[in-house]
Amino acid sequence: MKNFLRVAGAILFFVFSIDANAQFGNGGTFKIPEHVKWTFSTEQVNDSEFVLISHAKMDKGWHVYTQKLDPRAVQIPTLFTYSVTKDFVLNDSTKEVGNVITKEDNDPKETETYFLDSVNYRQRITIRNFKGFTVKGNVSYQTCDTVSCMNPPAVNFSFTIPSVKKTESKSGYGLIWLLGFLGGLAALFTPCVFPMVPLTVSFFTKRSKDKKKGLRNSILYASSIIVIYVLLGLIITAILGPDGMNVIASNGWVNLAFFIIFVIFGFSFLGAFELTLPSSWVNKADNVSEKGGFMGVFFMALTLCLVSFSCTAPIVGSLLAEAASDGKYWNLVIGMFGFSVAVALPFALFAAFPAWLNTLPQSGGWLNSVKVVLGLLEIAFSLKFLSTSDLVGLHIKFLHFHINGPMGILKREIFIALWIVIFVLIGLYLLGKIKFHHDSELKYVSVTRVMLAIIAFTFAVYLLPGMFGAPLKLIGGFPPPERYSEGWGFSANNDNGKSDTAKNSTSGSRRVRNESIGCPFDLNCLTNYDSALAYAKRINKPVMIDFTGYSCANCRKMEADVWSDPRVLNVMKNDYVLVSLYCDESNELPVSQQTVSKTTGNKIETVGDKWSDLEASAFNSAARPLYALVDANGKLLTPVKGGYDPDIDAYVKFLEDGKKNFHP
Repeated sequence: MKNFLRVAGAILFFVFSIDANAQFGNGGTFKIPEHVKWTFSTEQVNDSEFVLISHAKMDKGWHVYTQKLDPRAVQIPTLFTYSVTKDFVLNDSTKEVGNVITKEDNDPKETETYFLDSVNYRQRITIRNFKGFTVKGNVSYQTCDTVSCMNPPAVNFSFTIPSVKKTESKSGYGLIWLLGFLGGLAALFTPCVFPMVPLTVSFFTKRSKDKKKGLRNSILYASSIIVIYVLLGLIITAILGPDGMNVIASNGWVNLAFFIIFVIFGFSFLGAFELTLPSSWVNKADNVSEKGGFMGVFFMALTLCLVSFSCTAPIVGSLLAEAASDGKYWNLVIGMFGFSVAVALPFALFAAFPAWLNTLPQSGGWLNSVKVVLGLLEIAFSLKFLSTSDLVGLHIKFLHFHINGPMGILKREIFIALWIVIFVLIGLYLLGKIKFHHDSELKYVSVTRVMLAIIAFTFAVYLLPGMFGAPLKLIGGFPPPERYSEGWGFSANNDNGKSDTAKNSTSGSRRVRNESIGCPFDLNCLTNYDSALAYAKRINKPVMIDFTGYSCANCRKMEADVWSDPRVLNVMKNDYVLVSLYCDESNELPVSQQTVSKTTGNKIETVGDKWSDLEASAFNSAARPLYALVDANGKLLTPVKGGYDPDIDAYVKFLEDGKKNFHP
C-alpha cells in the first residue's frame, strides 16, 4: 500500500509538472523542488590514477537509492553514465560510500536499499592523456521520503583532470647512482688515477699563496671533474634521444658491439695493450691548464680525464651499458654524476685535510693487480651483452634471408661455466698462482688478497649448481633464463618461439629462429594479443598481459624472484590467460600490417614495434616489464604494475584485485 501511494504521488507530481509547464510556459516560475544537492570533485591517487567523487547531500527525511536494487523493487536505482574517451579508462564500477539502510517490505514483497543524509560515489580511472582533459557525464536518480517519490532530471557533471607530470622511479635512479659511485671508487684504485691524488693536491697546496686558496682551487678542481663527466653523460643522452636507451638495450647488433668493446677493454686491463687518446688532445689541455685561474683549473681536470682514459673508459662504458639496460632517459646522467663524485671526492677531502695524504698507501704493484681484477670482471660482464645479442638476434637482411634470435650461441650452462672459470682465475691470481706481464713479484700474500680470493672462490662455488638448474637469484637477470638451456626447460607451447603474428606472415623471405626461451615455469603463455583475448572470451577468464623482452634483465629477475613463488604461480596458472608480448621481437610484420603509430609517430615494421605501440597507446608506458590485467574486451581491471618490484605480497594482491574486479 505504501509503495502504491509513492507511485501515485510520483504520477500526480509528473502530471502537475506538465500542467505547470503548459500554464507557465518556458518562462514560468514553477521549479521541481531540489531535495538532493550534488557536488563533484577529484582526488589524485598517483601519477596515472584519479578518483572521480560525486557527493549527494539529501534534505532531512529524503533518501536516494543504491545503484543495485532488488530485482523485485519498483524504485529506480542511481545510475552514473560517463562519456568515455581515449583520454582515460574506467577502473571497475562506481563505489558507494555512505550509511546504507536496508528495509524489508511485504507489500509488495521486496528489499529496499537506500542512503540517508549523504553518500559519496567514487569512480577510479586510469588516465592516458597526461596533458589534462575533462570527464563528462550525468547521474540519474530517484529521491523519496516516507510519502512520495520524485524523479528529477539527470544531473550533468564535469570533472577536470589537471596536467600530470610523470615521475620516474627514484629507487631506479638511486641504484644507477650507486653503481656509478662504486664504479668511480674502482677507477680511483687504478694506476691512471690513484697516483694523481697526492700529486694534484700537493701541487695546489704548494702553488697557492695561502692554505685557503689551495683549498679553494682543489674544490674547484673536484667540481670541474664532476662537471666534465656529467656533461659527457648529457651529450651522449642528447645524441641517443628519448628512445635511445631502449634501442641500445634491445638491439642485437649494438649489444654485440658492446661485447667486443668490453672484451677489448678487458684485455687492455690485463696488459695486452694500452688504450690512449691522441697525445695532441692531452698536450693542448695541459697547455691551457698552465695559464692559471678558473680556466686553468678546469683544464687541469680535463687533462686528468684524458690521461686516465685507459682506466676510466672501460668503467664508464660499463656504466653506459647498465644505464641502457633499464631504458630510462636520465640513467646515464645520474650514473655519471655518481661516478664523478667518487672520483672527485678524494681531491676535495685531501685538500681540506692534507695530513691524510700521509696515510695513503704507496703506489706499486698492487695498483696493477686492481687493473687485472677489473679486466677479468670486464670480460665477465661483457658476456651479458653477447647473451642479449644471442637472445634478441642480429636480424640480418641479405637476399631476403632473415636470421633472428634466439640463436643458441650462449645458453645458460655455457654462460655460467665461463663465469665460474673467470672467478676461479680471479681467485688464483689474487693468491699469486697466475701472473701477467706488468705484475711485480709477489713476496707474500696479504690478508686482503686472501679475503678477496675467498670471496671469488665462494662465488664460483655458488654458481656451480646453476649448471644443473638452480635459480641463482643473487645474479638475477644476468645469465640467460633457466629455460634457455642445453637440455631442459624448453616449452612446447610456443611453437619454437615464433609469435603468432610472425607465423602468419605472408612474406616470401625465409626466417630462421633456431631456439626458444619458451615460457617460464611451464606456464602456458600465448604470444599474440588478439588470440589471447579471443581465447579468454572462450574460456571466460581474465587476461594477464606481460610486456617483456628478450633483452630485459628486470623481466628475468621478476620471473626468478616473484613468479617463482607458489602463490603467484598458482593464480597465474589457474585464473589467468597469460600473453607474453616481446617488445624487442625482430620478426617483420607482413607488409599489409606495417603502419605508422598514431601515438608516437614511429614506424611499426616488426612484431616488437607492434607490441611496443600497444603498450604506449593503451597504457601510456614504455616500461619493461609491464603487467596489465584486462578482461576479454581489453578493459583494464586494476592499475598496471611496471618495473622490478620484488614484493611478492604486493604482486599477489595485484593478481587477486584483478580477479575480484573481473565480471564474466
